[in-house]
Amino acid sequence: MTEFRHLSPPRLSHGLDRLQRVGQADHRRIHGPFRRRRLRDLLALAEGVDLRGRGGAAFPFARKLKAVVASARKRDSPTVVLVNATEGEPASAKDKFLLTRVPHLVLDGAMLTALALGAREVIIAVTDGGAPERSIRTAIAESRLGMVRVVRLPERFITGEGGALVNGVNGKPALPPGKKVRAADRGVDGLPTLLSNAETFAQLALLSQLGPELYGAVGTEKEPGTVLLTIWGPHGKPIVVEAPAGVPLAQVLDLCDTGVGQGVLMGGYHGTWLTPAAANRATVSREGIERAGGSLGAGIILPLDPEVCPLGEVARVATYLGAESARQCGPCRLGVPAIARSLQALASGVSATEAMAGVLQGTQVVKGRGACHHPDGSARFAASALEAFSEDVATHLAQGTCGRPVRGLLPIAGAAPDRAEDSGMRLTVDWTRCAGHSLCGHLVPEMVRLDENGFPVISNGAVPRRLLPDAREAIEMCPALALRMHDAKAEAPRPVRH
Repeated sequence: MTEFRHLSPPRLSHGLDRLQRVGQADHRRIHGPFRRRRLRDLLALAEGVDLRGRGGAAFPFARKLKAVVASARKRDSPTVVLVNATEGEPASAKDKFLLTRVPHLVLDGAMLTALALGAREVIIAVTDGGAPERSIRTAIAESRLGMVRVVRLPERFITGEGGALVNGVNGKPALPPGKKVRAADRGVDGLPTLLSNAETFAQLALLSQLGPELYGAVGTEKEPGTVLLTIWGPHGKPIVVEAPAGVPLAQVLDLCDTGVGQGVLMGGYHGTWLTPAAANRATVSREGIERAGGSLGAGIILPLDPEVCPLGEVARVATYLGAESARQCGPCRLGVPAIARSLQALASGVSATEAMAGVLQGTQVVKGRGACHHPDGSARFAASALEAFSEDVATHLAQGTCGRPVRGLLPIAGAAPDRAEDSGMRLTVDWTRCAGHSLCGHLVPEMVRLDENGFPVISNGAVPRRLLPDAREAIEMCPALALRMHDAKAEAPRPVRH
């Protein structure tokens, strides 16, 4: 079970000092009876403290609520409440923590909204089939909430994107739709849908119980209340921390027995890196982190150990982000993997100057051109690393390496080799036919690199299952019919290059 700590008296985590999980009876004893709110009263509460979404975008909750109401009235349509508890970001643990240990707070917030809207149903979207899903299902049964159902979706980085989430709940592939469609206008089953993060609903429940004055007794004037954070400590494991908004970042890190290291990643893998100096003067609030040059996002705080190669660690995550793309547009399919390959080359000292130029160019090219925000977030992650670790970049450019190891300290999903992803197929080239047309290097760049003359250099690894369609397309489109694919278990053909 994820470790938990808190600064100041706990709120969301009230009762966890003596309970592993707060069931319904204990929840009511701690937080009081559920009180239904009229829509106008709920809006007033949310606007009174400027309640923002806690999933990363920090969108005003009251504005989302108003948008759903307006759309439903315009269409004379029922509504749906959708709780995003997928937490596809591998460095985040707070929503799984909420579902596992205080699930009734999430349910209370969702039901407050659903009853105020007169919603048709409440849907809790999850990806973890373990303790979080079991706990929220138990909480639904404990509360006898027949209008609430749980939907499990694939555990991928982009599953939590709003459009991908709605698609998944609607039975389609959990991928971004390729064009911006507001859930408030057309969400689950095409109905106006209030979509927000699990912590947002838990905070709403707390706000409803405490009232705006008591809720705002901690935090800052602009950002009252507490925030849930996921801190990665020195032992490579996440610690969930509840802290009042506005506390020094250094104090939160100290609570987790860690420091700023050689830089701190704020907001996860679509976030930004802070230098040690910036991190030491930052406060934990949206405004405080923005002033330091970063973004609080979903509350992920990841200091990097001074003993590892920062470029190598960043390149490893960039490769993961490239593999996690929806592969529906050029910036995702080609741009993000290209940035990752340039980072890998820079980290390993292979044509470092050229690789550095590739990273800089790639992060600029993909901006604002993707079907969703994945290319923008991935580019921001890479570009901020070059700035925060500028001294290490200079060392790699001058010497090829900084001499420090890559230990995989930045968590990624499926960090161990995924056997299910190994197709068992290998790409080969018939050199008696290849004329260096270079097309294969553009169609499947993850597996084929082009040498200085435009001839393919094939990866020794197996073709991942997700790349099989691209590999087959490259084979079919090869003008010289030189590209082949064979089963790795069978003996590969050994054509001779003349």
